[in-house]
Order: sequence, then C-alpha cells, then structure tokens
Amino acid sequence: MGRAYVYVIVGGGVSAGYAANEFVKRGISHGELCIISEEPVAPYERPALSKGYLLPEAPARLPSFHCCVGTNGEKLVPKWYKEHGIELILGTRVKSADVRRKTLLIATGETISYKYLIVATGARALKIEEFGVNGSDAANVCYLRDLADADRLVDVMQSRGSGNAVVIGGGYIGMECAASLVINNFKVTMVFPEAHCMARLFTPKIASYYEDFYQSKGVKFVKGNVLTSFDFDISGKVTAVNLKDGSKLPAEIVVIGIGIRPNTSLFEGQLTMDKGGIKVNGKMQSSNSSVYAMGDVASFPVKIFGETRRLEHVDSARKAAKHAVAAIMEPEKTGEFDYLPFFYSRVFTLSWQFYGDNAGEAVYFGDFSGNAFGAYWINKGLLVGSFLEGGTKEQYEAIAEATKLKPMVEDLGELEKQGLGFAMAVGQNIPPSLPNGDGDRSGDRVCDVMMEKPLFTWHATAGVIVAASIAVFAYWYGKKRRRW
Repeated sequence: MGRAYVYVIVGGGVSAGYAANEFVKRGISHGELCIISEEPVAPYERPALSKGYLLPEAPARLPSFHCCVGTNGEKLVPKWYKEHGIELILGTRVKSADVRRKTLLIATGETISYKYLIVATGARALKIEEFGVNGSDAANVCYLRDLADADRLVDVMQSRGSGNAVVIGGGYIGMECAASLVINNFKVTMVFPEAHCMARLFTPKIASYYEDFYQSKGVKFVKGNVLTSFDFDISGKVTAVNLKDGSKLPAEIVVIGIGIRPNTSLFEGQLTMDKGGIKVNGKMQSSNSSVYAMGDVASFPVKIFGETRRLEHVDSARKAAKHAVAAIMEPEKTGEFDYLPFFYSRVFTLSWQFYGDNAGEAVYFGDFSGNAFGAYWINKGLLVGSFLEGGTKEQYEAIAEATKLKPMVEDLGELEKQGLGFAMAVGQNIPPSLPNGDGDRSGDRVCDVMMEKPLFTWHATAGVIVAASIAVFAYWYGKKRRRW
C-alpha cells in the first residue's frame, strides 16, 4: 500500500516549515503536500534550542518557536498544517529513496510517491566515537541538534544544579551552550583544537574580544587541545575529561559541539554530490529534475562568490526554502538564487552579525574595549565581508547592503578611519536599481565611482558623527534585543 502526493518534503527542520508556508502562499490544494520527519513535532526554529530553550528563567518552549516566528511570520502550529491540507508524517524515518521511480519507503513499510521531492534532511551532530573516543551514551554527555537533545541537556543541568561543565568545541554550539551553562550557574571550561574560538569565521582579534568577555563570566579556555577519553563512576556517568596533553578536567556535565555532517545517505549514488552535500543549481534543483534540496544538505551556487558552497546556517535554510518552492511552482518566473551569506549569534548581552566572506585582509573599526566594533574584509580591492557587534537594525542593514554591492576600496587606512560610516554612506548612495537576479550590477558602477578618493574625505566627516553615536545607541539597543 502507499500514498501519492504532488510535493513531498523529506525532513522536518527549519527549511521544511518555511517551504510549507511558501507552498500555501502560492495556493497549493489540500492533499498535495506531505512532510515526512523523524522528529515527533512540527517544524520549529532550531536556533531557539541553543538560546532561549536552555535559559533557567522563562525558557522558550513549543509552541512558541514553531516556524515561521524566526522572521516574525505566522506561527505554523500543527493545527495550521491540518487547516491547509498538509499531511505531517512525524516520528517516521525514510528507509530508502528511489529517485528514478519517484518513491520513498518509510519505516512503517508504506511507500510514498511524489511528483516533486524536496530534500531537507539537514545534518546530524558529529559523535566523538567518529574520532576514536567512547562515551556518547553516558547519562551526562550531551549533544545539541534537535528537541530531544535539548530536553536531555536541560534535564542534566537541572539534575546537577551546578558544578563543573566541560564544553568540547569552540564553534557556534560550543559558544552558545557555554553561555547558557554559565547562566545556569555552572563553572565552564571550553576545550578546542584551534588557536581561538569560532576559528572558521573570527579573526584572532575578534575572537580575543569574545574570549575576554567569556572569561569575565568565569569561563576557562583550553586551546590547542582535544578530548582523548573520559573517567566514569560505577553508574557509568562521566566524572572527568582527559585531554591529549595529559591534563584532566573534572566534569558533572559534558557538552559536545564538534561539528555536523549532512544527511545525504538516502541519495548517495543517485544524485550528484559536492562539498559534502547534494549539488543543486541556482533553482535548488539537483541532478534529477524532480528532486530539489535546501538547507544544510544543499551545495548551491553562491553568486557573490562565483562558486558552489554549502552553508550551515538558518538564514540560508529559510531563504533557500522559499526559492525552491518558487522554482518548482513557477519555474519560468524564477531566476537564480542570489544569496548573501549571513551568520549571527546572540550570547549574554552580546549580539553580532556577519555578511559575505571572510577572505582577504581584515580592516577593523570601532571600540574593541566597548560595546560596538566591527570589521570589513577586503579581497582583491573589493569589500567582500562585513562584521558588526552591538549594532542597530539600520547599521546591520547598512553593512549587509555594502557587502552585497562589493564596492572597490583603494585606501585601507581611510576605510579604517571611516569605520561604520563607510557602510552607512554606501547605503545612503544606493541607487533605485539594486543588483538583481538577472545579473544587473548597476549598483557596482555607482559604488566604484563613489569610492574614489575625493569622496573619502567628505565621508570621513559623516563617519565621525556616526561613530560617536554608536556606543550610546548600541547600549540602549542591547537592552531591547530578543533573547533568541
């Protein structure tokens, strides 16, 4: 026996929720769409797990963070899917996929057929066993990838109450979980092999700011080191973490955040792979014309870089989902996905945003001893990336627009002096015809002219005025930021 649908989404993460919302906006009929997910709940905003969900006071709980509240959209609770005729097959694993026959075999033994398939299987957390270390099954060793992981971490924190926590990994999960553990009264030590935290994105100077802030909260850093084994008590719980240099860290709780791996196994040998994920074109379409992919599992052309990349962030998942649905339902009207890479985080009282690429030379601006600072990345004379901590909505929008336009920068010294004022000035001079999906980059020509030296001096005055207001405004704005 089996069921047939026009559209099937495999995976129930962030991108599945946003895709479902887009399908409804575009007028699909009842019974046309099905979502199959291993998780037992409707799609939700995953960033909440490492932020609001772990807080000791007024923690985020479902249904408060179902999609699409992450972009201030409608909250898609289970009732919403039913009202719009969308079938949710939850808590169910897809055992196999046959893209030639357009069928899926699910764990119940039922066959699901489709006309169009969207792969949104996301990624799984890397386990320490993959690096030769045992202990993932210990009661006080935690990962954080889905709701079940978050519930387990909360349970362990509450059962322990306080004590020593060791976080393995210095990336997103490590940094955000460390902050939550501190707020829950744990003494935190972070261990990672790199020379500084967030090594894939931060420069040593930027990382130093956050490390200093974390240390002011009591967090200790053990850099250039890795986990080799655990000590256990008679009940099987971890009591200490053993490191490569021979040192031992006492631990009541251990959180592992050492990266993720895309869930591609269902489609290996059937679809073209690239960068560890499913290779898609600018319409999110795979090597099989009836199969699309989005989110962590998709490797897609990033136009601003001129190359294919796989991006592990919620913003990419949300926007790629909308684009994939548009490409399926209105292929003639849908151009290539033109995405500006965006990453962000909020920890303690801090909040940063990054746009573009961290290639080339970094030029810093702002007050690294205060609340607001940033950096630009200049590669081959063009601004390709921007970072800002403690900005306002308008300032974040300005660095995003400046990065998208990729203006030419001839004098790095002048850029450093102007700082945030540079991006604000670029934004104020954006013409009505911004770069679009048809390849029109008329905005680049305007910005190239605008960056000529005679205008540097004029903009420096504006930069000084803007810079003077940053600290005061950022402090006020910090009080207003959302918790996740």
